[in-house]
Amino acid sequence: MARPGVYSRNTDRLSRRTETDRRIASINRILGYRRLKLNLWGGTSHVLSSPTGATQVFEALSHLWPEAERLAGRAFDPLDPDLIDWMERS
Repeated sequence: MARPGVYSRNTDRLSRRTETDRRIASINRILGYRRLKLNLWGGTSHVLSSPTGATQVFEALSHLWPEAERLAGRAFDPLDPDLIDWMERS
């Protein structure tokens, strides 16, 4: 079933799930710089966790970066030159 307003070219359930998995994997690659991890929970919520066991649950990915900064205890700029350099090396 098509889902108007959803930013996906995929209309079937399996394709949408595959695309979500790819997005989460890309996000986790960036979050790894601060040792954070994002998981999908229940298909509708996201769980961000730190290596100390701190977690934050939220529904929209628009909350990701502020929550990542809070859990990391410092600014988290996805365009930080050090982050980009780290990603290129890993």
